[in-house]
Amino acid sequence: MTNYFIHPSADVQTKAIGAETRIWQYVVVLPGAKLGEQVNICSHCLIENDVVIGNRVTVKSGVQLWDGLRVDDDAFIGPNVTFTNDKFPRSKIYPDAFLQTRIEKGASIGGGAVILPGVTIGMGAMVGAGAVVTKSVPPYAIVTGSPARIAGYVESTKGSETPVGHLHPGAGKPEAVTRVGVGDVTLHNFKYIPDMRGDLSVGEFSREIPFEPKRYFLVFNVPSEKTRGEHAHFHCHQFLICVKGKCAVVVDDGKERKEVELNRPDMGIYLPPLTWGIQYKYSADAVLLVFASHYYEAEDYIRNYDDFLNIIHSKDSQ
Repeated sequence: MTNYFIHPSADVQTKAIGAETRIWQYVVVLPGAKLGEQVNICSHCLIENDVVIGNRVTVKSGVQLWDGLRVDDDAFIGPNVTFTNDKFPRSKIYPDAFLQTRIEKGASIGGGAVILPGVTIGMGAMVGAGAVVTKSVPPYAIVTGSPARIAGYVESTKGSETPVGHLHPGAGKPEAVTRVGVGDVTLHNFKYIPDMRGDLSVGEFSREIPFEPKRYFLVFNVPSEKTRGEHAHFHCHQFLICVKGKCAVVVDDGKERKEVELNRPDMGIYLPPLTWGIQYKYSADAVLLVFASHYYEAEDYIRNYDDFLNIIHSKDSQ
């Protein structure tokens, strides 16, 4: 007796089907496909041989899952999403191997989106309806348009689709320090002195900025659609000030995620070690100044978000 459901009109040739999976009308599944537990495949879908689907995945109607597709647990694929696996298709001419496309855990793809081959849709990411994804999407990013570009990041609440909100320090109070609600990340208002000869803002290291810097770097001339950062540090502290223009900073400690807009030269944000940082939404004239507590060391960088989460969880369990 099987512990999954297959509609009588479906043509399901694989035996690799997990418990409580449901396959609906006129679905075709080829023999090499692997489906996890509690998967829901809606009507008029096609699943080829070299396809692996994790647990609790939903695939809405009218989707073709081609060879090379990997779908992790809890992903959602909306109606009529189009996947591809060959950048240069020709009739009766096949590549040695199809490009692998991965939809990571908890990601969602809106109806009618087009996913080009070889990309990764990161953990928890949201692809807007009708978007054309030509490049990999970072974890928890929201992308829209054609070609798809980052429009925001999903807040940390489980299952939420709401972009993270902007935070501003101090409610106009001079020299205020505000906790963001993500680990020990803080926002700082510095002294601001207007003068007809030119305005002045000043901050003091160790007193107002909580470390002594060993280096600084500037980020500028960033195309507005580009994203910077996307890493954490084991030991290095950072302090960011947008001295001209504006940009958005997303901070993430593996449990909570917030977005802050830096839009004044007398405002900065402190990122302690083990904080995942992203900078995006740069204005055309933006100049971001970053102070760092350590000299550059490649080994101090954590560049993969899954690795970052594993490090955080391991630290919490000690």
